[in-house]
Amino acid sequence: MLLCLDVGNSQILGGVFDGDTLRCTFRKSTHPLATSDELGVFFAAVLRAHAIQPEQITQVALCSVVPAALHSLQRACVEYHHAEPLILQAGVKTGLKVLYRNPHEVGADRIANAIGGTLRHPGRNLIIVDCGTATTLDVVTATGEYLGGAILPGVGVSAAALAGHTAKLPHVQIVRPESPLGRTTAESINSGLYHGHVGAIRHLISSIAAEIFAGAKPIVIGTGGFARMFEAEKLFDEIVPELVLDGLRHAVKLNREPARPS
Repeated sequence: MLLCLDVGNSQILGGVFDGDTLRCTFRKSTHPLATSDELGVFFAAVLRAHAIQPEQITQVALCSVVPAALHSLQRACVEYHHAEPLILQAGVKTGLKVLYRNPHEVGADRIANAIGGTLRHPGRNLIIVDCGTATTLDVVTATGEYLGGAILPGVGVSAAALAGHTAKLPHVQIVRPESPLGRTTAESINSGLYHGHVGAIRHLISSIAAEIFAGAKPIVIGTGGFARMFEAEKLFDEIVPELVLDGLRHAVKLNREPARPS
């Protein structure tokens, strides 16, 4: 079985594949950073909770935007699963042509999402919107060119910034508001966060489609922890929470399949 790990700024998203079937998913807070033993014990416990024995994990793939977490994760994978993880980074086969001006700057999670998107929709133009700590938009052409995209603060970060940098604005629970017109401070903040984010995403999708795809409609995939919150707004053609895991799974196939005889 294959253990896939997406190490984000807020959470680690994990999933176990048995072949092409996703057996389970789980989440763990990224901070505080854990030791390799703490991670190993956590993985063993969560796997057993899903009726998977740790020794059944024979391969591990991960992507990370938190460099400080990599060492402990690598050691945990080797010591507890006897598997050297495939780390999605520069030099790893992705099946994409990365046209970022500096490919090393592209977050590994963004590349994993792009791989997952092209796997689901080969030969189609894509915009992938990942609603997490940051909200990222990634653009992939029908020919597999990763062009870049946009990054803006996620709704959670925006809410924390308002509460942390003002004297009287409170922390709020981020939900889809009943009305864009807030009649309390909390309602007003929630409306601004939610509808402001919807407007930003919709505008970026429209602008990218007009400039890059000559107005032709790309397939828009939503993913990330906040994507479901925007489902009613019809921003996305589909929402795929496990997209990054699918991308990691396919990266393993690209990099570890035995060479075919010539």
